[in-house]
Amino acid sequence: MQDVITYFSTHGADYIQMVLEHLNVSILSLAAAILIAVPLGIACSRSPLLEKISVGVSGILRIIPSLAVLVVCVPILGTGALPAVAALTVLAIPPILINTALGFRSVPADVLEAARGMGMDERSVFFKIKVPLAFPVSFAGVRTAASEVVASATLAAYIGAGGLGQIIFTGLGLMRTDLLVIGGASVAALSLLVGMLLSAIDRRMRPYEFAKQ
Repeated sequence: MQDVITYFSTHGADYIQMVLEHLNVSILSLAAAILIAVPLGIACSRSPLLEKISVGVSGILRIIPSLAVLVVCVPILGTGALPAVAALTVLAIPPILINTALGFRSVPADVLEAARGMGMDERSVFFKIKVPLAFPVSFAGVRTAASEVVASATLAAYIGAGGLGQIIFTGLGLMRTDLLVIGGASVAALSLLVGMLLSAIDRRMRPYEFAKQ
């Protein structure tokens, strides 16, 4: 415990910088994945063939280790934050894409028919009916992707992108248990905080549904 206290007293500023780097890489990766996967997931919900292809490719991407994707990105994009963001974006796309396609495809047809029967045009049907009903399933994919990205962002330190992985890899190299505890606990705590934040956003977006529970 004394070693942990000593670390924070002497490296507090460096620690905060690493947390910010970790968050920066994770947020950029998640945002890029959302921008790619959500429109593609909506398109997949309308085309069975496109969904079959996209889900198949996503399934393949999910079984590829993050470190392998990083290794592939480095010769193309170099080192630093850019290849880390690219690799983590690839990791985050599958759950968001699959859940978005499932969410929009699961909107009841009779609800859509009733909306159109009330005179709503397709734009209104999409934004006022489809999006709210598909949101819970789609957002569950975002939450899953966020947890995976925050945990996997530790590998970004391997290629000079910074983050909390630096503490873990330094601890491994120096055989220092205190650094391993600090790094591992920090990543776990950050993942939990991100999960809690996304849960709060989910509740904020669906207040009436949670009020019934």
